[in-house]
Amino acid sequence: MSSASPPRHALLIDLLDAGLASVAGRKCVREAIAARPPVPHGAPVWAAAVGKAACAMALGAADALGPSLERMLVISKSGHLAPELLSVPGVEAHESAHPVPDERSLAAGQRLLEWVCRLPPAVAPLFLISGGASSLVEVLEPGVTLAQLEQLSVQGLAHGVAISELNARRARLSRIKGGRLAAQLAGRVARALFISDVPDDDPAVIGSGLLGPAPGAADLIERQVIASVDQAVEGVVTAARRRGLAVDRAPQRFEGEATRLAARFTHELLIGDAQVRVWGGESTVHLPANPGRGGRNQHLALAAARLLPDYPELLLLAVGTDGTDGPTDAAGGLVDADTCARLALAGLDADDCLTRADAGTALAAADALVRTGPTGTNVADLVVGLKLPRGWT
Repeated sequence: MSSASPPRHALLIDLLDAGLASVAGRKCVREAIAARPPVPHGAPVWAAAVGKAACAMALGAADALGPSLERMLVISKSGHLAPELLSVPGVEAHESAHPVPDERSLAAGQRLLEWVCRLPPAVAPLFLISGGASSLVEVLEPGVTLAQLEQLSVQGLAHGVAISELNARRARLSRIKGGRLAAQLAGRVARALFISDVPDDDPAVIGSGLLGPAPGAADLIERQVIASVDQAVEGVVTAARRRGLAVDRAPQRFEGEATRLAARFTHELLIGDAQVRVWGGESTVHLPANPGRGGRNQHLALAAARLLPDYPELLLLAVGTDGTDGPTDAAGGLVDADTCARLALAGLDADDCLTRADAGTALAAADALVRTGPTGTNVADLVVGLKLPRGWT
């Protein structure tokens, strides 16, 4: 979006910011530790943070624990490490690959496994896990190759495989997923905090079960989900109500194909009485053989834009809460009744761009991309609909 956005567009961005702030990794970790410090009480803490929100979560741990946090291993997506983190004493930071793993993922996974196996007996282990960990760290089972792992990820993303199923497939190839890393703790007391990007907020699924329970074995890991898309939705709802707007939130998280969801969301916004409607969840897109540029939220936004020309009072925002949508640097898109007209002026057609999975190119031409940069969280996707007349201020 341009820096001088119209009032209705600016309102949607403000509501998005409020939703993201409610699930910010730094805040959520700081509050969780303040409410219940790591056990055993008084022991020095070593923390491992893995995921797209790892940097923010690690900073939250540093805020809360101060000098008692002796060491931190932080593994995140390239471009997601803040300079502030590198100034914290005792930090070892690695950038890795996402959404498709590469050699960096194997190196980072091996380092994480070594870190866990060499934890001193006197320290209290703290794990900070967020979505993206599935791709960022891996130690493969004997006989499994990186090419097989890459193929699994590429095919799963291309065919719109649900995140829970894709993570289950990844875990079957891994020596550290599916609870196997937790088993390396051999029953020692530990704590794990999760930012969830999966439908049921299950630690056995988040990050392909990187710190989930080991199958058939008891452990002493205290697991707590500290942020989810439901909290982000509530953050948007609260912010809208503070502005005096009539708000409605979807009763359940969404899932399914992005184009169909776009039609459903537009219809619900049109027929409802609310000025703001909020949905949280995760869509899927089936990609052609040679997809263009974009992600599932950009695809959903462009699909909705086709339905809006006759409804100038409607706008729709669809974003990934981590600040990246698919293999792009945009979080998603914000569309209105004029989006398709702007596409036509640029010589583009929405239907053609959707067929080619090139929504990013289309939304860029219409000045309808939303860029947030890394947000410090990752709780799946937010969609916010607005029904206000043109000229609203």
